[in-house]
Amino acid sequence: MTVESDIGLAFWSASSLARLIRSRQISARELVELHLDRIRRLNPPINAIVTLHEEGATARAAEADEATAHRESLGPLHGVPITLKDTHSTRALRTTAGYPPLSDYVPLVDGTIAARLKAAGGILLGKTNTALLAYDQQTSNPIFGRTNNPWDLTRTPSGSSGGASAAIAAGLTALDVGSDAGGSIRVPSHFCGVYGLKPTFGLVSQHGHIPDLPGRSRLDWVLSTSGPIARSLEDVGLALRLISGPDGKDGTIPPAPASEKKVVEPQHLKIAWTRTFPGAPISTEIASSMERLAKDLAGRGLRVEEAIPNLSFDEQWRAYQTISNATWRLRARLHGIDEVNDGEEPPSLKELFEAMDRRDRLIAEWEEFFTEWSVLLCPPCMTTAYPHSERGSPILVDGKPVRYDDECRHCYEFNLTGHPALVCPLSISAQGLPIGVQMVAARWSDFRLLGIAASLAETIGAFDPPPGFV
Repeated sequence: MTVESDIGLAFWSASSLARLIRSRQISARELVELHLDRIRRLNPPINAIVTLHEEGATARAAEADEATAHRESLGPLHGVPITLKDTHSTRALRTTAGYPPLSDYVPLVDGTIAARLKAAGGILLGKTNTALLAYDQQTSNPIFGRTNNPWDLTRTPSGSSGGASAAIAAGLTALDVGSDAGGSIRVPSHFCGVYGLKPTFGLVSQHGHIPDLPGRSRLDWVLSTSGPIARSLEDVGLALRLISGPDGKDGTIPPAPASEKKVVEPQHLKIAWTRTFPGAPISTEIASSMERLAKDLAGRGLRVEEAIPNLSFDEQWRAYQTISNATWRLRARLHGIDEVNDGEEPPSLKELFEAMDRRDRLIAEWEEFFTEWSVLLCPPCMTTAYPHSERGSPILVDGKPVRYDDECRHCYEFNLTGHPALVCPLSISAQGLPIGVQMVAARWSDFRLLGIAASLAETIGAFDPPPGFV
């Protein structure tokens, strides 16, 4: 098989590509060349991949092919081209987080995620764009500029993992890992029509992840985690197995991996769903997509009911905001980062500890909810991908202006509580834009959540390439 024989290979799953290489139907070098060619031709209008590792990827592909010739394997991702969000430290390849003082920063060692994916045989093609220090829900920074949505270049892929989701959707890479402190994996996945998982907090090491600057104290230790962005559920599960678990460097990771029980019989599920959360705006089209999904699942004979926990979502929002504001405002002051300094005082210690106490109570309330319900289906965002706009400017939802920060109101809850939350492609809007569904389950049930998603896959939908990139 030659590179030219099947451009559709660019949209195959990473797992399928690994199987092709193992069976010698294609070489790692051919796959790398295919992806590099697509990056040269198709990346400029979307600006998803911002640092290319062409020489290193080509050399690594040759090593993979040499191993294949000797019937040896470098791991589950043997020869598969991957990228990483430009907040994950990569040895000998610059890692900027879109922050000008780091524009020439080249780490001496890999972060845990990069090290594990490379050890599994993945071939790093390059780095994908992010918001400056992952601090916006659109993807733009002073070093690399703006990333555009491959479904409509006039619209944002969201942020801060917008480069990763855009690159996956456009067939420029087979797998990426984003990070999420407030929807930064899930909303880009929804806007670009791909799969994205925010794992349970504490399942995946953040060692080597920026925005906390190299050599500085770690402040983002409650809300943020990293997870896979891919074109299939199988790839999400494979990547999660590879990157999860203790590494001896991130003390928030318990010394035992999450259970991998993942075979789920749909008839045993009790499915909760909602159009939106109290206080969270929602477009009519997104709400209707949730209603249709619930109706379709019920039509399969599954137990489906409209239900959410009996708790204060306003209290949840305030607790998240307090902890998030403490992180960012302390970062601005302690690290001297003027770009994220909004001029306001960080919360007091009393306010912060009260928010942490509320967090504990809210975790317990959500966990109680998940003793009754197998999964919650809810929107990932209040709208589909919207036109590029100034940060902080209102977003139109059904023609009405809505506060910018409300975009991620359907995601913040689960950064606060640490629950695993998965976005899957659901449908296409009347404007031809992707619509996703967010699926949430009990803490530490990440692989079961993936099993639930797989059991519902025939009803939910699947990845489709954006027009113009096939």
